[in-house]
Amino acid sequence: MPDAILEAARIDGAGEAAIFFRIVLRLLAPGLVTVVLFTLVATWNNYFLPLIMLNDPDLYPSTVGLASWASQAVGGGAGADSDLLALVVTGSLLSVVPLMVAFLLLQRYWQSGLTSGGVKQ
Repeated sequence: MPDAILEAARIDGAGEAAIFFRIVLRLLAPGLVTVVLFTLVATWNNYFLPLIMLNDPDLYPSTVGLASWASQAVGGGAGADSDLLALVVTGSLLSVVPLMVAFLLLQRYWQSGLTSGGVKQ
């Protein structure tokens, strides 16, 4: 955070809370959005923890459910169906949609050089 921006805000009469919420958080938005998206993707794609912790197949997230369907489709397990593989592919496509929506909605916050023109040197 450049000191000149903080000084300019103080000269304009902004208090510490106003400086934090109006200036600092806006300048930190690209970094915060990046952390949020990385966390969202890591949580959404989590496979091993739900596989180990959950006993009820009705509670499985999409990654574990699709993997079990894929193993049934390839291995010919109980309930194997010729359309099961198409169902796995369709489910995989639909499970990616929320991540794509999150990336599209939050892409405007990924701006580089946000403070480059804020202070004259």
